[in-house]
Amino acid sequence: MIFASPNARGAFFMVICMAGFSMNDALIKLMSQELGLFQMIFLRGLFASVLIGLLWWQSGERISRPSRTDLRMMGWRLLGEIGGTVCFLLAIFNMPLANATAILQAMPLAVTLAAALFLGEKVGWRRYVSIGVGFIGMLIIVRPGADSFNYFSLSAVAACGFLVLRDMSTRQLSPNLPSRFITFITAVSITTMGGLISLFFPWAPVTLASLSVLAVAAVFVVAGYLFGVMAMRIGDVGAVAPFRYSVLLFATVLGVLLFDEWPNNTTLLGGAILVATGVYSLRQAVRKH
Repeated sequence: MIFASPNARGAFFMVICMAGFSMNDALIKLMSQELGLFQMIFLRGLFASVLIGLLWWQSGERISRPSRTDLRMMGWRLLGEIGGTVCFLLAIFNMPLANATAILQAMPLAVTLAAALFLGEKVGWRRYVSIGVGFIGMLIIVRPGADSFNYFSLSAVAACGFLVLRDMSTRQLSPNLPSRFITFITAVSITTMGGLISLFFPWAPVTLASLSVLAVAAVFVVAGYLFGVMAMRIGDVGAVAPFRYSVLLFATVLGVLLFDEWPNNTTLLGGAILVATGVYSLRQAVRKH
């Protein structure tokens, strides 16, 4: 059977995970013509918080009292998640979905660099070279100074930075804190933030159709989270993690089908460089351990 091995099942789950996240991004971008940014974050967050809360309750996971370090890291993690969400949504609202998604693929390389600089993790010269080449790939996509430069690509770069802060903070959390609890707190915090900020902007009329789309988007987000967790638990990291780059394929196809956004050659080249360097860096890390 094609999915008989754990690595094959893990890779399949990772592809489903990336498809879920891509569908969420596409649906949110689709709704950007009807609803405001923070209005959408709030409404989608309501659905997502309920779903994640139910999953946490169903799991029966208990919470130990967080330490001061955990509370501090949770605060930094929330800042990274909120900043990453807002900046990435701003990017996909104003530039092709595939371009913004491609820029975000620099995040694993940036996390590796940040871990070396701030956590003292050892990174060999080969991985440093791959990080440098990967960032060149990101610059090829962003193209600062070019006539076709889109200032909102800087928002995608900022989202990458915020998400690095999120991942670095997550690494410092105690293993006693359940992952579903962390995800639930994050979802509630983002929802609250969206709701409070949306009060300062005019609310667009909310139809049953738009609510349904946001509910489906929330389902895709939660499904992406669940399949991502299953993927990393079932298979080896070195075999499963590279399939996260399938998100570029999904983003490109959805961009073409829903928004008539055809990626240009520079985006394809930069994305290919990011994928190649990301996979190489991951392989080096797995081989090291």
